[in-house]
Amino acid sequence: MIAKAIREQARDLRAELVRYEYEYYVLDAPSIPDSEYDKLFARLVALETAHPELIDADSPTQRVGGSPSGAFAEVRHREAMLSLGNAMNADEVLAFDRRLRDLLDQADDEPLAYSCELKYDGLAVSLQYEHGRFVTGATRGDGRAGEDITANLRTINAIPLSLRDDVAPPLLEVRGEVLMYRQDFAALNEAQSEAGEKAFVNPRNAAAGSLRQLDPQITAKRRLRFLAYGVGAVEGVDLPDTQHGLLEWLQSLGFPVGKPHETTRGADGLLAFYEKVALLRPDLPFDIDGIVYKLDDRALQAKAGFVARAPRYAIAHKFPAEEALTRLLAIEIQVGRTGALTPVARLEPVFVGGTTVSNATLHNEDEIRRKDLRAGDWVVVRRAGDVIPQVLRSLPERRSPELAAGENSFVMPAQCPVCHSATERDPEEAVWRCVGGLVCAAQRKQALRHFAQRRAMDIEGLGDKLVDQLVEADILRTPADIYRLDEATLTAMPRMGSKSATNLLAAIDASRQTEFARFLFALGIRHVGEEVARVLAAHYPDIEALAGEDFDAVLERKQEAQKENARRRPKGEALLPVPLEGIGPEIVASVQHFFAEPLNREVIDALLAAGITWPAPQEAEVASDAGSAALAGLSFVITGTLPERSRDEAADLIRAEGGSVSGSVSGKTDYLVAGEAAGSKLAKAQKLGTTILDEAGLLALIEARRHGAHNGESN
Repeated sequence: MIAKAIREQARDLRAELVRYEYEYYVLDAPSIPDSEYDKLFARLVALETAHPELIDADSPTQRVGGSPSGAFAEVRHREAMLSLGNAMNADEVLAFDRRLRDLLDQADDEPLAYSCELKYDGLAVSLQYEHGRFVTGATRGDGRAGEDITANLRTINAIPLSLRDDVAPPLLEVRGEVLMYRQDFAALNEAQSEAGEKAFVNPRNAAAGSLRQLDPQITAKRRLRFLAYGVGAVEGVDLPDTQHGLLEWLQSLGFPVGKPHETTRGADGLLAFYEKVALLRPDLPFDIDGIVYKLDDRALQAKAGFVARAPRYAIAHKFPAEEALTRLLAIEIQVGRTGALTPVARLEPVFVGGTTVSNATLHNEDEIRRKDLRAGDWVVVRRAGDVIPQVLRSLPERRSPELAAGENSFVMPAQCPVCHSATERDPEEAVWRCVGGLVCAAQRKQALRHFAQRRAMDIEGLGDKLVDQLVEADILRTPADIYRLDEATLTAMPRMGSKSATNLLAAIDASRQTEFARFLFALGIRHVGEEVARVLAAHYPDIEALAGEDFDAVLERKQEAQKENARRRPKGEALLPVPLEGIGPEIVASVQHFFAEPLNREVIDALLAAGITWPAPQEAEVASDAGSAALAGLSFVITGTLPERSRDEAADLIRAEGGSVSGSVSGKTDYLVAGEAAGSKLAKAQKLGTTILDEAGLLALIEARRHGAHNGESN
């Protein structure tokens, strides 16, 4: 007599599995990962094995797959499409080999020959050919009958619509998998997003959804592939004696087959192939979830026979599940070296993709909103190969009433969790950032390296390794601490002798006399590169003037001047000067946020107190009189390797002649200076019709414009 609780447990498991099968096979909208289904299935198998009286003809363990959808006509398979048993580890593979050896009375010194093939993560189909003509295509369905998807399958180029007359048998059922390559899946989801449509969960889901469209024209637009792996009913032809030979025969008929596939002997050979493919798996163009081992001798296959839902002669050795179900315990914030705030999921530890995962990236706030993730949710986690674990989706139907009501909804912090400075989000980006670049411990090393570099404060000897050592020793916290270093502190550092320390201190002292533009660039204000720093330094004499500017009024005057100039230009009238040419609202907002942070102002005050100075504006103008304005008003971009000068030296030359240098090519770029190994910038310049110069051409341009200026010509 079976206890009532056991009967109810079996009943509930069957109902749950039937629901998940319906979602997977009929709706193409699985709500749980395959690994979770496998666990439930294994529990039911264990119950029915322990209590055979529980076995029912309608149990999922007695069926191959799900029921056909009512949207398509039913097709009866000539031969049943069976499923495969699973091996989850090496011990189960060894047990599979031992069972077959015992069943076939194979001697211990005669290892069995096996065909090893990839287990595709797609949709199994059966193609029926009559006298070489493709007549019917169907899904697996319940193994005995599937859905008629002939019209959709005919749109797949990999499926031949006819076979050569000299090899075509009267009847041939070809079994295989329809799948979608990863690159095509990414392109499809991008198109879905642009069209405002729901994205597919994974390539298998996308392939299944595409095949089960009622409109074949939609299927035709999706890049589906087909790979053959076997046959069903066959009439009028003698098939090869081996599985490996069968694959080669199918390929000779025009059917693609998956690679790699090979024959091997014994359980050791099976496990060696498994390990080999595990290494290749991340580089395959399509998803696989395991390896299929089949007896290679087809006569031995027939002798081994079948159990209720699977052949005895074959088994699927599954890779560790790439998806698993777990709890999202919390969403925490990590601050990167550039100040970017990245949400990170803290998970209830779960074994997925061959390792235990407790953290996963959430990318940004928009991703969290799109996936509707809340602390306390049940979530599906994916880890493939060495890829960083990701949270794919939540399961809203499993939420508590409190979570469903909006409790624990994620909000990005208004203050940096590391330094408590303000955070901001650029309207053009998905990333939030900490504005405390000079004081944030997470950004400390990056800020100090940037401050000391040659193009900024030019502190020779304060390299990356020494910065790392001084930060890790808690000696440098902000750039102002550089000017407090002494010989005793430096010589205590590894590999730092007295002479090196003396030279570094001399470089630090020399850096106190700088240029305002260099100082602005050294501060590391977001969007303020060298060129922007030069523009700001030309308009403002010092930090107080810049920090106190009413930029809203400046941008308004700039817009008015641009409008007036647009009116005057066609008439040849004199143009008005445009305030802060080249500086727009994005840069202005970044500067305002930086100076609005009190901690940043404290560090700047400390730097000025350390003796950092620069020439007054009138002094700087006198010092630059030696240069010319031959390139005034012209914008340049430099790319590639120049023969005589570095790119920095070429940029200095252009600026000395009054030109400006940008880091990217746009419609406003006048010239691209290109050296060897010029890449995407050259291609973009060619596309835009930008004038392209080599280094000699740049020098010739300067000389020509100087000559024109001396002769009183205007440009």
